[in-house]
Amino acid sequence: MILQILYIVAIVSEAITGTLAAGRYRMDLFGVLLIALVTAIGGGTIRDIILDMHPMTWVTHPEYVIMLCFCSMLTTKIPYFFASLNRLFLMLDALGLIAFSIIGVNKAIEHIEHEFGFIICVISGVITGISGGIVRDILCNKIPLVFQKELYASVSIVACILYYCLYFYTPLPNDISVIITLIFGFGFRMVAIHYKLSLPVFIFDENTKKKNEK
Repeated sequence: MILQILYIVAIVSEAITGTLAAGRYRMDLFGVLLIALVTAIGGGTIRDIILDMHPMTWVTHPEYVIMLCFCSMLTTKIPYFFASLNRLFLMLDALGLIAFSIIGVNKAIEHIEHEFGFIICVISGVITGISGGIVRDILCNKIPLVFQKELYASVSIVACILYYCLYFYTPLPNDISVIITLIFGFGFRMVAIHYKLSLPVFIFDENTKKKNEK
């Protein structure tokens, strides 16, 4: 139940941020809807394709697609209002990242046809958490933010590992494991944003070497 509520909150907030991203690149309404849907449910779709999980969530619940399209169209009518809630959406995005990550791990754990191990479960969670944003940025012709901003994918990885360990190696009820992971992952992401924590950046510039050799 907790994950279901968080899932709906996450996909709605992601659809709104996807719509705003499409608006910044002056896309038509089809492009807006596509970017909104990709951002919101793209990660889960990619996960289901890779792990051969059928039917996909939005196929089982097409009402989610309708809800997301409605939220996207509403955003186009009052974009400046939603844009002014930037801090709120940062928090919702962090919450959504952890919720998606937990859901991805859970999906792999509960897959009946395959007994996925630790590595695949973690990968499933990370794919669910970050893929939608990556596809959104690629379609907007920009380097995905997950590759160049504060710790994001790393937060998802840590959250996935924590949830997996709590699920299998503690006697805690699943709802408690979910809450612990949410609190830890959300806090981790907020700290990363506040202190601008990021992974080391690899810079390779052939022109610099040529200049030094002259």
